Amino acid sequence: MAFWGPLSNIGLIIQVTSFYLIPLILMKWNKAIVDRVIQNRTISHLLFWIFFLMVFTLLSSLNSDSIKSQIVIYISMLPVQVTAAYIFNYYQIPKLLFKRNYFLFTLSGFLLVYIFSALGRLSIVYLAEPFIREDFVQESLGEIFSDSAYLFSVYFPSVYIYAFIMLIFKTIKNSFEEKHQMEILQKEKALNELKFLKTQIQPHFLFNTLNNLYALTLTKSDLAPKIVLKLSELLDFILYQSNVSSISIKKEIVLIQGFIDLESLRFGDKLDLVFEHNVDDLNTRIAPLVLLPIIENAFKHGAIGKARTTKIHMFLSVENNVLNFEVYNNKPKTNLIRMTPNNSGIGTRNLERQLELNYPNKNRLMVEDSLEGYLVKLCLELG
Repeated sequence: MAFWGPLSNIGLIIQVTSFYLIPLILMKWNKAIVDRVIQNRTISHLLFWIFFLMVFTLLSSLNSDSIKSQIVIYISMLPVQVTAAYIFNYYQIPKLLFKRNYFLFTLSGFLLVYIFSALGRLSIVYLAEPFIREDFVQESLGEIFSDSAYLFSVYFPSVYIYAFIMLIFKTIKNSFEEKHQMEILQKEKALNELKFLKTQIQPHFLFNTLNNLYALTLTKSDLAPKIVLKLSELLDFILYQSNVSSISIKKEIVLIQGFIDLESLRFGDKLDLVFEHNVDDLNTRIAPLVLLPIIENAFKHGAIGKARTTKIHMFLSVENNVLNFEVYNNKPKTNLIRMTPNNSGIGTRNLERQLELNYPNKNRLMVEDSLEGYLVKLCLELG
């Protein structure tokens, strides 16, 4: 008796297609539930067998007069199919094929296919047919085991269909898990790099400020206590309030203003400073400490040579989640060295990397270097 009965090749295609479509629909319907089920190995395997047993039985019953007979046939075959599927997927594939033991894999493949196909036919002849047929001649063991052509052509696909479906599911599942793990590793790497870049800003900024403070203490300047207070406020923000993925643009402006106030105390009346900002929504989010390297570079390079007033003009605008920031600083006549993004020091390199991590393909940074000064233009898509 043929296990597949009157099922046609078209029917088989419909069945196999349903194995892909139905799980995908369920995953789209409620991914969280599916994820929890997949993580529980026992439940996921149990559902696998229940689901496909029901699908095969129902689809086969469409071509049969009795659904009862189909249930008996599939249940009688199930132990053989389960054993074949787990040996194939958890021993032959990982222990032989993946370890390149091709000879044993091929040999065991032919041998086990023959054995399980014969066992499948035995299940039908000796377990199922006595319940679903009244008048039939039961085949002997010799007849069953000697008819290898019939075993391979009919019972091999019926026994191993579950094994191949399980292999497909395991392959897809492993692929998704590897992709998910790679995404996690990439995110962790990017997060760790961002943390490093932020810590790099702190000593860089602190080094410059302490140098300035040291110079003021040598002259016993009254500005030293004020600088210490401003520095304390800035460090509080940098150390304890910037360890988040984003802050409001309002906080970023407060940080910028604090830095400007700190530098203004040092420059005094030798500073021509303009800071204008126009923001349509102060709650717009931005990655912390992204703009600070631009401002810090402006003060650093604008302060080289003190023969004339340092000119620093900054314009910040945010409209419809698009940020535009322009910073210009003049260049002292004694400093004719051109600065480009490749030789502009720690601050600019830090900024470029932060932009790559925080705003990939959503940032445009341009540095215009002239004999008179530097103009840095930054555009960010914050949304």
